Amino acid sequence: MYPQKGDSNGPRQMKMPEKAEAEPEEHFSQRERPELGRYLLQVDRQTKRSYQTAESAESPGLAIKKEYPILHVTVYDSVDFASKVLTSPAPE
Repeated sequence: MYPQKGDSNGPRQMKMPEKAEAEPEEHFSQRERPELGRYLLQVDRQTKRSYQTAESAESPGLAIKKEYPILHVTVYDSVDFASKVLTSPAPE
């Protein structure tokens, strides 16, 4: 059970692979913030993307709402702290 005096199973030193100096470390996270636009497109209270103008945020939001009318789609103004709910376009 216990190592004897002549036993060759002494402590071993582990060799770690050398890390290349030029490799940048990448950190992936689900909590990464979107780019810093004023208007945030939110689907079911989850921010999907940000835009510089309200009109540029509404057009993809309306496309999502048209395709999936059950979803709750809003455009949030991060400066005025106001939210606009997008409704489904009238059926043709």
